[in-house]
Amino acid sequence: MLSARTTRRIALSAIGAASLAALAFGGLFALDRTFPPPLPEKLTVSAEVLDRDGQLLRAYATPSGHWRLGTDLDQVDPQLLKMLVAYEDKRFWDHEGIDVLALGRAAWQFLSNGRIVSGGSTLSMQLARLIEPRESRSLSSKLKQLARAVQIERRLPKEEILERYLTLAPYGGNLEGVRAAALAYFGKVPKRLTVSEAALLVALPQLPERRRPDRNPANARAARDRVLDRMVSAGLLGETEAARASLEAVAATRLALPQLAPHASDTALRSQPGLISHRLTLRRDVQQGLEVVAREAATRLGPKISVAMVLADAMTGEILGEVGSANFFDASRSGWIDMTRTVRSPGSTLKPFIYGLAFEQGLVAQETMIEDRPADFGGYRPKNFDMSYQGDVSVRQALQLSLNVPAIRLLDAVGPQRLTARFRQAGVTPQLPPNEVPGLAIGLGGVGVTLRDLVQLYTGLANGGRAKMLRDGAEAAVPAPLANGTILEEQATWQIADILAGVKPPEGAAKRTIAYKTGTSYGYRDAWSIGYDGRYVLGVWAGRPDAGAVPGLSGYVSAAPILFEGFARSSLPSMPLPRPPAGTLRTARADLPVTLERFSTATELPVVAAVITEPAPQIVFPPDGARVELGAATSAASPLVLKLQGGRAPFRWLANGKPLAALARRREATWQPDGTGYSTLTVIDAAGRAASVRVFVE
Repeated sequence: MLSARTTRRIALSAIGAASLAALAFGGLFALDRTFPPPLPEKLTVSAEVLDRDGQLLRAYATPSGHWRLGTDLDQVDPQLLKMLVAYEDKRFWDHEGIDVLALGRAAWQFLSNGRIVSGGSTLSMQLARLIEPRESRSLSSKLKQLARAVQIERRLPKEEILERYLTLAPYGGNLEGVRAAALAYFGKVPKRLTVSEAALLVALPQLPERRRPDRNPANARAARDRVLDRMVSAGLLGETEAARASLEAVAATRLALPQLAPHASDTALRSQPGLISHRLTLRRDVQQGLEVVAREAATRLGPKISVAMVLADAMTGEILGEVGSANFFDASRSGWIDMTRTVRSPGSTLKPFIYGLAFEQGLVAQETMIEDRPADFGGYRPKNFDMSYQGDVSVRQALQLSLNVPAIRLLDAVGPQRLTARFRQAGVTPQLPPNEVPGLAIGLGGVGVTLRDLVQLYTGLANGGRAKMLRDGAEAAVPAPLANGTILEEQATWQIADILAGVKPPEGAAKRTIAYKTGTSYGYRDAWSIGYDGRYVLGVWAGRPDAGAVPGLSGYVSAAPILFEGFARSSLPSMPLPRPPAGTLRTARADLPVTLERFSTATELPVVAAVITEPAPQIVFPPDGARVELGAATSAASPLVLKLQGGRAPFRWLANGKPLAALARRREATWQPDGTGYSTLTVIDAAGRAASVRVFVE
């Protein structure tokens, strides 16, 4: 039995030891609080713009110039996580920041071999080095790293430590984080990696510059194979699977990170500059397809020409694809200008709404006859695009041929102010010159609108007469829903769709049932084409952003092929046009009531200048002596447009004495030179009169 003195000595020793432990613990606690690790609540990462499904559209470099995409564990292939832990820190889930066994093994190997054979750093220690880079490889910096690892483990759960490591780890150059590396080296997200790709990403952060696959493929391959061998030893991979993975070639090039929807992305960042992740209504596959179409089309159309496109869901108003220019980085095409928001003349694209109001008011039916002859409306004398007239035509033919005089006859009857009032109901306010009221000229493009405006108006045609406010999610504020989005009655919209669905598609266009309209602004500055099916609306603009004239540019020749190609590459299903509403029919001409057999307006004045004998034909484009660039004129999609005035239809065109095509009634034809040098173009009218010009093809 212990004596009282011995017992007292033991008690005092225990108290002393406890006090020392308490003091040590208190000292460590005080040091921990006084010198906390630099752990920001949120890491500085690249701003991202995502599509409606969370897929990356565009990323922006951090202020330091790095591509560093924030990473959550659910964004990474679970096999990569297992491989990372097995290779770098196999007791990661068990230790408190320091793996004593790994440190002891590393020290023994160093003493035995005189060099570093393996490291003892845990993932927590590596994270400590990433957030607080050491100035030198010294014992003091290593001890600090050990202390920081313990501090990190006390503050962060294991999952967050992994996420921060996977966000900050270097992968060569200015790539940081596994998401940026997977996109740059493999063009895919880290959720969809192969075994070989995952092994390479595990190996890269140790020596990122020496092992960069785009610069040092041999080193990268050897490092990847070492990871695969270790996985076999750890039991994570079978030998056959590892051998198969080792046969894969390593990435030979570094890919650019996604740069889709640059204009919408920039708008999103300007609207909410403090937000890291921006989500748009766009669909990545749709956006990608439209951008390819726009880029290829602009190349075909010629230098300085750009292309803009907007594809929207007519049921919701959500924009699924939005191309502001043919190439954002092409200065020769002013690619930085967002042509979807630039005000331009819409040409003939507003005509369907004029006809719709006429249907709505019971002024015409599809087979009602209407005159296409020279007319005077209080001093306003519209002319057709090809300077010819068709005589008596049906309303259906007049809209399908986009004849100007019949459209103005109907606009004069329904009233320009009523038309613009309907536009305002649909959320679009066309721009007129200062102090001017809507006049008849708005029917032929004498007003300013944007491509987004036009698509918004056409959502009404595709949606039973009710337009939807367009939105892409780029703006900070969500647009308020339209108080009254009605632009036309449902019966009238069906009549318009039925007519426009019968417009002949451009030559070689992919087969798709859509109703569409084209337009060309005055002076060949803008070419438009807008079409829709039972769900989606696609608008196309082509031209020069500086509003310069482009001879030969037209809606049907230049923009319509882009429209059909855009629909084909959008990856969206073709939706059937709506069925006719109850009581809505296309009445045959013989069954029309007397009041709808022929349309006339009392305000029209007779045109005294009209004569029976037409003047002799004259070629107005190209002019005599013009120089034609072969590259711009020989593209299959954009041949040189030939135009004439006067003469009596039908006409025969010849190039160097050879007929270009069959007889035609239109005062327009197309020609593709078959070589350089001088060529003679001739046109002969029905009266046998001829006109010729001589041009030089370069």
